[in-house]
Amino acid sequence: MKKQPVRTCIGCGTERTKKELIRIVRTPEGQILADPGGRMNGRGAYLCRDPECVRKAWKTKGLDRAFRETVTRDVYERLEKELIDSAD
Repeated sequence: MKKQPVRTCIGCGTERTKKELIRIVRTPEGQILADPGGRMNGRGAYLCRDPECVRKAWKTKGLDRAFRETVTRDVYERLEKELIDSAD
């Protein structure tokens, strides 16, 4: 049996397998996007597929720390909307 990589959600802090989380990536151009395939170039951070974790990450400035730059509220709102739309 192959070992599954484990990652930590920056919103709630829960450790889960990589497949259970969604990767958020800062591209070399500076864009912050959801990366459902997990293969885009750039620095990555992981969130649960729950919009509540996006809210927690905003409150604790999780993406700011992960990407070492200020992330605007618009980015968090867009990510939250994408997670809600993908859940439906």
